[in-house]
Amino acid sequence: MNRRVFLGTAAAGLARLAAAQETPAVPAAIRNLRPMLDGIQPIDEDERRARREKARRLMHASKLGAIVMEGGSSMFYFTGVRRPANDGSALVLAARGEPVWIVPKDGPAPGAADVRVWAAGDGPYHLIAQALGTGRVGLEERVRFAVFDGLRKQAPALEFTSADPVTVACRVIKSPAEIRLMQRANDITIACYKAALDTLHEGMTQGELSGTIAAAYQALGVRGDAMVSFGKYTAFPHGSIQPQQLREGDLVLIDDGCTVEGYQSDITRTTIFGQPTARQKEIWNLERKAQDAALAAARPGALCEAVDAAARQAIADYGFGPGYKVPGLPHRTGHGIGLDGHEWTYLVRGNKTRLEPGMCFSNEPTIVIYGEFGVRLEDCMYITKDGARMFTKQSPAIDQPFG
Repeated sequence: MNRRVFLGTAAAGLARLAAAQETPAVPAAIRNLRPMLDGIQPIDEDERRARREKARRLMHASKLGAIVMEGGSSMFYFTGVRRPANDGSALVLAARGEPVWIVPKDGPAPGAADVRVWAAGDGPYHLIAQALGTGRVGLEERVRFAVFDGLRKQAPALEFTSADPVTVACRVIKSPAEIRLMQRANDITIACYKAALDTLHEGMTQGELSGTIAAAYQALGVRGDAMVSFGKYTAFPHGSIQPQQLREGDLVLIDDGCTVEGYQSDITRTTIFGQPTARQKEIWNLERKAQDAALAAARPGALCEAVDAAARQAIADYGFGPGYKVPGLPHRTGHGIGLDGHEWTYLVRGNKTRLEPGMCFSNEPTIVIYGEFGVRLEDCMYITKDGARMFTKQSPAIDQPFG
């Protein structure tokens, strides 16, 4: 279960109510929201064609004759077509020629030139093997083992390897059109969070706030939700299902995002309900210092692990850690983001990948103090030739979650 559905059942009731804006059960701050989808430009076919051409160049460089994909983000990236991951469909993108679709007989067929249909009694593997031909074949990272196993039995002469040098190398560099879609997703998330945090009240449960956030997203014209934690539970990086009620002086942490034309946002805000203590202010300011350090280090040519190290050093200088120990930063500083909320590559120790313009990451050096509280400030950033730029304004203070 990923964080975007974590606590989703608690959120579902209020989210459904949001469809009827006039219902008094939905807070006024949510009822006043309006969709933010005007002017969105989906990825066009010219860009998708250029992606396929880049993939072919990379296949030649990697000595791959073809790559195989099942339904998922990579298939959507290259074709604009979404298929369920387990419906028996496959896409073969060859180093030469047009893409070949293999689809089940009773399923919807994509509007493509080369579509090959398999019947239930036959299975898809002989058709996929025919489309692959001979040589070396790359498998996209989400291709199931059952598909690989079926293919190697059907075509034992083929050599199988990872398609990451093609698919990851294409997807990790975002185009201006992708950046614009991610910008809109981030703008919507901030509008959602602002409205939802206006509804905080004594005794509110984490499920109630999560539901309010889901309702706000729906009012803004998208689907999204959030993990919510109060008080000592903010120390758990992926939340807790323990029942929580908001009390004066609690830290409030909300984390996640929404999707626009498939492109993701991922934002965390940690703020205070009431007046912060000196200790809460001090740790919150340390977290902001670590986020600033990561932002400054994220420049073209820098190693991914150097960005992680910069954030971690700011926390270690305070006396936390060292390394991944708690109190301190127990996980990576950031992850790639795009069509998936978490995708290649990662800002983590040991990653020698160099940053390039067009790469997009979360910047979220969480501070964890079990039994007390935790602080995460997360904004996503994209690399330009001049350095990293945030999609959103950073929080300026513990009691000011929005810039």
